[in-house]
Amino acid sequence: MYAIVRCGGRQERASVDDVLTIDKLAGEIGSTVTLPAVLVVDGGKVISDRAELGGYEVTAEILGPAAGPKINMIHYKNKTGYRRRQGHRQKYTQVKITGIGTDKRA
Repeated sequence: MYAIVRCGGRQERASVDDVLTIDKLAGEIGSTVTLPAVLVVDGGKVISDRAELGGYEVTAEILGPAAGPKINMIHYKNKTGYRRRQGHRQKYTQVKITGIGTDKRA
C-alpha cells in the first residue's frame, strides 16, 4: 500500500516506514504531522476520488532538518570590474511515514 501525498507544492510517493525529504515544516523533532493524500493504491484498488480520499490520512513523524545542495550564482559584467558571487542552500525537513489509513474519528 502506498499513497501520493502533496507536500510543499510537489507530490511524493509515500509508503509506511519511508523517509522523505520535503520542504521545511514548522514543528519539533518527534512531533506528528498529517499530509494530504492525492491518490491511494491498496493492492489492485486505486482511490483518487476526493470524496473517498477525505477519509484517508497519511501521518508522518518529523526526524529533523536537512539541507539541499549548495547552488552558486556568479554575476559578471565585462570590462567594468563588476563581479558578484552568491550562494544558496535550500532548507528541508526529513519525515518518516508512520501510517496510511482511514481516519478513525469520522
